[in-house]
Amino acid sequence: MKKQLHIFFTALMFYTRIPCPKNIDHNPEYLNKASRYFPLIGWIVGGISFVFYYIGAVFFTNEIAIILSIIAGILTTGAFHEDGFADVCDGFGGGWTKEKILLIMKDSAIGAYGAIGVVLLFLLKFQAIFSLLSKSEITNLQPVICNLLIFISAHSISRLSAISIVFTHQYSREDASSKSKPIAQNFTWKEVVGALFFGLLPLLTLSFFQSQLLLALIPVFIARFFLARYFQKWIDGYTGDCLGATQQVCEVIFYLSIIGIWKFI
Repeated sequence: MKKQLHIFFTALMFYTRIPCPKNIDHNPEYLNKASRYFPLIGWIVGGISFVFYYIGAVFFTNEIAIILSIIAGILTTGAFHEDGFADVCDGFGGGWTKEKILLIMKDSAIGAYGAIGVVLLFLLKFQAIFSLLSKSEITNLQPVICNLLIFISAHSISRLSAISIVFTHQYSREDASSKSKPIAQNFTWKEVVGALFFGLLPLLTLSFFQSQLLLALIPVFIARFFLARYFQKWIDGYTGDCLGATQQVCEVIFYLSIIGIWKFI
């Protein structure tokens, strides 16, 4: 149990800005095993985002509350995944060879593709969450509980989609220039089972009250499949930025999928 707590806190330190015990560091061995808890981190980020939404909705408009929830999620992770999304937009938008794409993504400066991509991502995310939360009363759950499970499910499933690429593809960079390299070294069935458990449990709980919501997994993992194939085609694998971009894209697709299910099914 003590070792598992250490691994969990390693994941918490790596993927968020939440303070951890002083004895926790970026130990490569623990960081590699921490992939099993990546979707669990989504529970925490999604929960924090929901709390800020809920409090914001009490004092302000629904629109302001959603913006506050997005800001809370970004501050919790230190824009870890949004930065990866921006780098992927810049790298794949401006590079035409593997070497050039990787070089651009490694650059800390944000370019036109990255800036435009992030703006459009946030606009789509805001509108999707706004549309989604206005329809949550159609489930058999209390709207507050339903919204909480939606927030958590979006963050856990999108992180499961991202970390699953580690289980099926090779790390692209040949050197150790990325801090994400340790999670790409090796994994066991424990990492796979742990990621699946923590990634799917919130949606399974939500689907207990409305089973058709499980259909949201289909477009999410279709997007994950094509993103992974696209990365493989251009850079022979993935990088940490690719995982961050996958998380962001799959989170938005999850929101859109739930909207579509409630509208047409």
